[in-house]
Amino acid sequence: MIAQPYLSQLFSLDGRVALVTGGSSGIGRAIAGALARAGARVVVVARGEAALADTVDELTNDGCRAAWVSADLGTRDGVRTAAEKAADVYGEPDILVNSAGINLRPPLGELTDDVWDATMAVNLDAPFLLGQRFGPGMAERGYGRIMHITSQQAHRAFVRSGAYGVSKGALESLARSQAEAWSPYGVTCNTLVPGFVRTPLNERLSSDPATVEALAARTLVGRNGLPEDFAGAAVFLASRASAYVTGQAVFVDGGFSVH
Repeated sequence: MIAQPYLSQLFSLDGRVALVTGGSSGIGRAIAGALARAGARVVVVARGEAALADTVDELTNDGCRAAWVSADLGTRDGVRTAAEKAADVYGEPDILVNSAGINLRPPLGELTDDVWDATMAVNLDAPFLLGQRFGPGMAERGYGRIMHITSQQAHRAFVRSGAYGVSKGALESLARSQAEAWSPYGVTCNTLVPGFVRTPLNERLSSDPATVEALAARTLVGRNGLPEDFAGAAVFLASRASAYVTGQAVFVDGGFSVH
């Protein structure tokens, strides 16, 4: 009889508002669904309207409160417009999840300025700008949760890390800077670090069965990740339960990073 109220007190997101970028596919979609099913009102931000509508339809059909905003996070004006449109739906977010990303990894010697700039714009600049827009408000209200989705490439170089690895390493540093600035006011800032997860972002690697098998063999649990593997960690980091966890890189990788 005690368990349910206790778990609700720790993990319920009732009354919270969440903004999830890249929330219409892969890990972002799984996290958006988890937060919504935990009680949050969720605004999903991505580019493709069809995938956005499908994501929100699934959630609303399950009785969740969700909406979508189509936006290009590759420009600063696009990010700022997306932020204001998202805040207009349910109000200022209590939870910000930066899952949108691009994965362009040519050999380093062939990496052009355009690829570098595009990678940094989506993978690093957009999370920074959204944090600047919403972090101070979270601090003023005394509650906030910021999560970034990073990568193994933030910690080790393989499969042409290039600009992608640099952007993800910088994103982990951004989380620590945000934690330093806002955690005294009730805002935690952390990253989730996936192993290999078969999502549209990893389409190039997913197309090679031998590579997929080798990556699974490197984990301790014996399989590659699934988007739904991130649901529990995301709800934890979004909830009251994680109030003393900040500035951390939380590995959700089946032991990939320690094998």
